[in-house]
Amino acid sequence: MLRIASQHLCKGYSSVPLSSKRKTLKQLHCHQFQTGVPSVTSLATAISTKNKELREDSLVRQDVEDVYEGIREALTDTQPLLVPVAQYYFGGDGKAIRPVITLCWAKAVNCHLGKQTFRRLIQDQKRVCQVLEMIHAAGLYHDDVIDNAESRRSRPSINNVWGVKKSILAGDFVLGRSMRIIAEINNEDVSILLNTMIDHIVIGEIMQLSAGATEEERFAHYVDKTFKKTASLLAHSCQAVSVLAGADSDVQAMGFTLGRQLGMAFQLVDDILDFSATSAQLGKAAAVDLTQGLANAPVLFAAQQFPELNPMIARRFKEPGDVETAFQLILQSDGMDKTKELATEYCDDAVKQIAQLSSSPYQQFLFTITHKLLNRIK
Repeated sequence: MLRIASQHLCKGYSSVPLSSKRKTLKQLHCHQFQTGVPSVTSLATAISTKNKELREDSLVRQDVEDVYEGIREALTDTQPLLVPVAQYYFGGDGKAIRPVITLCWAKAVNCHLGKQTFRRLIQDQKRVCQVLEMIHAAGLYHDDVIDNAESRRSRPSINNVWGVKKSILAGDFVLGRSMRIIAEINNEDVSILLNTMIDHIVIGEIMQLSAGATEEERFAHYVDKTFKKTASLLAHSCQAVSVLAGADSDVQAMGFTLGRQLGMAFQLVDDILDFSATSAQLGKAAAVDLTQGLANAPVLFAAQQFPELNPMIARRFKEPGDVETAFQLILQSDGMDKTKELATEYCDDAVKQIAQLSSSPYQQFLFTITHKLLNRIK
């Protein structure tokens, strides 16, 4: 069994405990459940019955629309030629999973603390979501240029429409405007959290350019890279809205952990869909990670069963036939099943965090979101 070290700390704010013990990949970033805490599986029946009436549009739909409208407004006051480029990924036609989760957590915490009617608080929490989406999108603009992507969200990628130079400049501009919104929130602790997300995205992108030399190092590298590139956004945003609500350190830590675990689970689910879904379902090309030389979770698990994958991983699938051979070996392996099991454990830990808040429609809908996340791969 693979064993790797667990180590994810954000200066002054991490809810992740320091540990020098080496753990299995499945245990990495996952805390043990207390007796009586429901799992995603045990919640499935309750979600489909009791919470059937809970819908995003009845809870945070207007808030999400406000978030995207605020982003578009923030990107309007500029050189006219730049406006359509900067706004290209903010049409509100994506899954909006990050602002939905962050807003639901924010409002669940507000209810938990009895602050659900504080208008300035809710406005600042929406600003956190604006920054979250802008930092994420700025990364996408640059990603699509680096990867020479042809499509995203079932339409031409920004670099295909506007070219490399405008895409890079638009990403820089979006990032700059996100910094202005951070300043408008006017909270030093929140500013540190949101700026950490920018650091992590850049570090995650650099980490993606390489991989660990040994099997253990690859898993550790993959998890750390995934946290910084993907899960850090949701983790720090959920903690930031908790800080704004005046939550104590325990609730802040719960928000960080919820965001981290759901962010990790979301990426693991995407890793599975990269091999099991069609291009139409994904909104992008299938098996794109392999073609870009990346070894995601199903690949790394499959390499335990088929060691011949290891030299392909080391050379980043660059030799003729590597991608096709690796793809077939992954489908024959139990790599996707193990990845699904790991995603389930992350979601179960997220459920533990949600269950500690007082009951509210937002708390209940977070259970629903967590279940739906896993349901994408059933």
